Amino acid sequence: MSLKFFDKLSQNLIELLHDKEEYNVIIEVENKEKSFTAHSNVLKFRSSYFRRELENIQPNENNIKIIIKSRISGQIFNVILQYIYGGIVDLENCETGFIYDLMLVADEFELEELTNKLETILIETKGSWLRTHFSFIYHSIFSRNNFKKIENFCNDIVVKYPNLIFDADDFTSLEESALVSLLKRNDLQMKEVKIWDYVIKWGIAQTSTLPTNLDDWTKENFLTLKTTLQQCLPHIRYFYLSNIEVVDKIKPFKKMMDKQLWDDINQHLLIPDRPVMSTILPSRTILDRELPPRIEEPRKSLSDIISEENAAFSTIISKEYFSTITSESFSTIISEQHAAEISTWIDRKKTAYALTNIPYDFELILRGTRDGFAPQTFWDICHGHACTVVLVKVKGTDEIIGGYNPLEWDNSNIKGKWMETKDSFIFSLKNGDISKSILSRVKNRHAIYNRSKNGQKQWGPYFGDFRMYSRYSNFALDAGCCCKNISMNYEKPIRSSSDFFSIIDYEVFKIVKKTA
Repeated sequence: MSLKFFDKLSQNLIELLHDKEEYNVIIEVENKEKSFTAHSNVLKFRSSYFRRELENIQPNENNIKIIIKSRISGQIFNVILQYIYGGIVDLENCETGFIYDLMLVADEFELEELTNKLETILIETKGSWLRTHFSFIYHSIFSRNNFKKIENFCNDIVVKYPNLIFDADDFTSLEESALVSLLKRNDLQMKEVKIWDYVIKWGIAQTSTLPTNLDDWTKENFLTLKTTLQQCLPHIRYFYLSNIEVVDKIKPFKKMMDKQLWDDINQHLLIPDRPVMSTILPSRTILDRELPPRIEEPRKSLSDIISEENAAFSTIISKEYFSTITSESFSTIISEQHAAEISTWIDRKKTAYALTNIPYDFELILRGTRDGFAPQTFWDICHGHACTVVLVKVKGTDEIIGGYNPLEWDNSNIKGKWMETKDSFIFSLKNGDISKSILSRVKNRHAIYNRSKNGQKQWGPYFGDFRMYSRYSNFALDAGCCCKNISMNYEKPIRSSSDFFSIIDYEVFKIVKKTA
């Protein structure tokens, strides 16, 4: 019989961690602003990373070894040490973004047990967060190549809706391992000739020295591209291309093809029943289904994808996502009182509308926690809509700020364009510690700015003095939004500070006159 007393053992090891007398290692984190003490023997036996690191560091005059990890936050490293010493990780009040970052750091320190557990938690209970941050997750997760469960989770979405990645502006920055993992899938819902086009596009983008004009390429140029694509080319289903596709698409790159493969492709086109020496991969299974038509949307939003998946996604969409959808009122940011106040401003009334007499319906077009926080999503969904209200919940405060645009949002501009109107206004709403609402009407012709196509990757709605921006293409991920505290385009500031801020959520409503 074996008696196990892990709780007491864990408690004693945590006490050892906090003992400042016997340590022989110092770990400096957060740009050396925070430091932790530890014991080399514990670190070495719990982490192969620390074993290698400590073997290569010479102790100082006090026989202390110092490890510097500037990019890691003190909060995350404290959790890492609690796990290393006591096998305890408390995630009770942790935001999902923190759990994701913790998983990445656990992987960096080669804590496989912790990494695998966190990866499972994210997939099984935080699926909606992974989808909301899909582009960021997809591009970052494959740079490590250690998170197979999340990779499969993402690829199960991409193979059904490949335009999410292949049509994205940052497609050519995709990690090679991510591209290869998609090319291996038999269920990638894309015509083979289009897959070939994207592979060539990706390969050329990785090599800046290649001539722009294909007619100017030398044999060495083709060999360079072949080397770049050596992991991708074996996964193309060449034997399912038509005669025209081979002539128009494959033949121009004949010089980078293996001679045997090229001969076999041509033989197969002429005599399809005759065996070839090259490996013939199975054809991709393209589902015969009709998707809802796009209406003024050049690219599907993530919310459209989730709603179209229905049964296919039902086993993996988290309880957290469904509880958000089913419990929401007309808005997660404003109340009926706020709607009445905004309606009063729209009609330029001096007396506020009563709750029973609001003349407008607030029809939800976009919600960040539902549709995602990427700036491009705003332009894709709101394009063509006029008479809209943008509402923002500021992170870390009680502030609700927003703007009214009576004109159409337009995502088709090659260059950015200012729109002129006398009826636009920006505002902050009474809420919590905010004692009084502030209304600020436009005072010059620079009321609304419709961003250029390139600018839409980082810029969202723009009301001159109130604007939404994200360097990381996620309004909730970085502090990029701001309201000027010196009025330029509108009558007065709606926020006392011009500091940049992040958001908890944002909504866009179409304001529609109620019918009698």
